[in-house]
Formats: sequence, structure tokens, C-alpha cells
Amino acid sequence: MAGAGTRARTGRVAVLLAAATVAAIDLTAKAASEVRLADSSVDLGLLQLQLAYNSGVAFSMGDRLPVGVIVAITAAAAVAIMAYAWHRAPQAGWVERIAGGAVIGGALANVVDRAGDGRVTDYLHTGWWPTFNLADTFLVTGFIVIALLHARPERTTDTATAPTKDLTANPPVTDHPPQT
Repeated sequence: MAGAGTRARTGRVAVLLAAATVAAIDLTAKAASEVRLADSSVDLGLLQLQLAYNSGVAFSMGDRLPVGVIVAITAAAAVAIMAYAWHRAPQAGWVERIAGGAVIGGALANVVDRAGDGRVTDYLHTGWWPTFNLADTFLVTGFIVIALLHARPERTTDTATAPTKDLTANPPVTDHPPQT
């Protein structure tokens, strides 16, 4: 049973490391955007780097709610996602663990960013979609990957690709003769 405990720890550490990495990348990008994009934008073709702030939740919905309510709702969602990932990590494959970490890290980065001044820093602008940030991208991508993995249950664990033993070819040896 020590293998199950090790697998659980390894899975949970992988999710936490992915979440911490994603949150660090996003919070660093937000800080850099506030400094570099304060008075300008950068045109990258289909994507522009342009500083914006979102006082609501997704697509600025709920922007008239009190900041404390929005922070509480988004923090509760992040805690629910973390609880699910904590429970699921021991059985999950590496892709699902990283996707779960991306969702958690994105959610936490947005909660941390919002807790400071009541709004989330956005900097990725397309012109045809609301301005967003890397945390949003990690969140959405992580959810899509997890949904796709769960649509194909045989792919959700590392053991799904391991060959199975065919016990019909060589039945296990026992001390008892077979009964007919």
C-alpha cells in the first residue's frame, strides 16, 4: 500500500507545482504589463498587448457587485477546484494533473490580483474578444483538457496505457486442483 501513498503524494505535488508555476507566470506578466503597457500598447498582429482592468468576473459580468462578494465567489470557486484536484490527483494521469494545476493556478492568480484593488489586470486584446490575461487562458485550457480527458475515460490515468495481463492464457497456479 506504500505505492498508493507515494502515488497520491506525487500526484498532489504535481498539481501544486503546476498551480504555483501558472500563478507565478501570470502574476509576473500582470506586474510587467502594468509597468510596460501603462501608456502604450504593442501590436502583435492578431493579438495586441493592451492594459485593461476588469472589475467584474468573466466578461466583466457582475462589475457592480461589491469587491468582497466577487473575491468571495471567485475564492470559493478556486477552493472547490482545489478540493476536486486534491481528491482526483492520485488517480489522474500527468496531463490531467497539469491541467488541474493550470486551472487552480489561473484561479488563484486572478483572486490574488483582484484582492489588491478589486479588479483583475488584463493585457491580451484581440479586438473581437474581451481583453483577458494568461490566468484566463490557463483556466480555460485546463478545463477543456480535463473535459476532453473525461470524455475518454480510458485515457484519464497513467495506468490506462499499461498493458493488462491475460489470465486466461496462463491461469494462476494454486495448491488446489481445478474443480470440474
